[in-house]
Amino acid sequence: MGPAGSANEQFNQNELHAMAYTDHLTGLGNRHRLRDKARQLAADRASDPAPFTVCIVNLDGFKPINDLFGQAAGDEILCQVAHRLKACAPDGATVTRHDGDEFAIVLPLVFERAGAERAGQMIKDVLSAPYDLGDRNVRLSASLGFAIYPFAGNDFEELMKSAETALYRSKRRGRGQITVYSREIAQEMKRATQLEQALRNAIINDTVDVHFQPIVRLRDNRVVGFEALARWIDPDLGFVSPAVFVPLAEERGFIDTLSETLLRKAAEATLAWPRDLFLSFNLSSCQLMDPRTSFSTLAILNSVGFDPRRLELEITETAVMTSADTARRIIKDLKDAGIRISLDDFGTGQSSLGRLREFTFDKVKIDRAFVSAITTDRTSEHIIKAIVTMCEGLDLEVVAEGIETEAEADKLRALGCGMGQGYFFGKPVDTAATLRYLSEHHHEFALVERASA
Repeated sequence: MGPAGSANEQFNQNELHAMAYTDHLTGLGNRHRLRDKARQLAADRASDPAPFTVCIVNLDGFKPINDLFGQAAGDEILCQVAHRLKACAPDGATVTRHDGDEFAIVLPLVFERAGAERAGQMIKDVLSAPYDLGDRNVRLSASLGFAIYPFAGNDFEELMKSAETALYRSKRRGRGQITVYSREIAQEMKRATQLEQALRNAIINDTVDVHFQPIVRLRDNRVVGFEALARWIDPDLGFVSPAVFVPLAEERGFIDTLSETLLRKAAEATLAWPRDLFLSFNLSSCQLMDPRTSFSTLAILNSVGFDPRRLELEITETAVMTSADTARRIIKDLKDAGIRISLDDFGTGQSSLGRLREFTFDKVKIDRAFVSAITTDRTSEHIIKAIVTMCEGLDLEVVAEGIETEAEADKLRALGCGMGQGYFFGKPVDTAATLRYLSEHHHEFALVERASA
């Protein structure tokens, strides 16, 4: 074969090599290009290991774009992201795209945390400007994770793993966050993973418990129901707050399993209560995004033999705002079965009045932030009075949360608030202690108990 043949062969090899190193949608380099660039930098600086930085960029909420507007719109946004990243990348930087909505950048001249954070802020700002899809504009945010060589890893795989750990922490903290990897962050993530495993084991072994806090009618302090609250005491970790383990279960994708276990336990416990008492139970925002929630809830009640009309499900405004159409369908199915819906933490959300109009709630729970200030702050008193008056007009029941003193209970009673809950009336206690509470505070229960003794 002549020189022309060998030249063509060489050209084809170069072309194939280029294709293997290129992302075909955006024209950026791919993970192979990133790996080679990082390894080359490490080799060049081997004798005097000057730092360099890798960054992973992940778009927040990208999947709904594809679902709502189609893959062509998603591809268009990815191409616009690629263009912006190339335009804003500092001299010498290499921008690449990995799978889906994840991009990565090698930054040879970023040597330390402050520089990485400055670069991250610039990238975040550039990506947060609206994306033009022709007939509409779309806004997105981005989460970023940085890892600095050699502190976060001596080879490419370890460095990328550190950057992914940093990105994961950014995602855990919400949208549009920037994290630079450190040993402290690695320890934090390790603890979260250990906690997750312990919680999964606790669910399997049925050691997450339910406690009950009384809800009373304020005009005569009569118990009318109980709120079920999750409690977990681990043999090694001790008491773990639900404020820690419930968000963890949501984030790691097993809140439905935890919630179904707790609802079953709570419903079984209430079978020993007088039939006029209701059970209040919290639904998470994740469950209001899952169309199976109404079916699984009703299946549990049916298997236990618990009357759905005795159940109240508490949901937050944030939860219904996350996926409004799905939430609306779930709430309708639950209400059709006789379950009542309560809006929790009222007054702390962004558009509570709009939510009251959109969703057919049965009850509103006034957040403890207003209740705790009612005896000292005139503004809180006026807000509670306005909520009570509005709920009367809308035929909604009202519960005040976090009542801790007699003075707070008296003030709420005077303002016309129907129900109350808090340490003043009783702390959350286990099933046996709840039955003892009923024998002391519920007349009919006490009579039945004495008759059967």
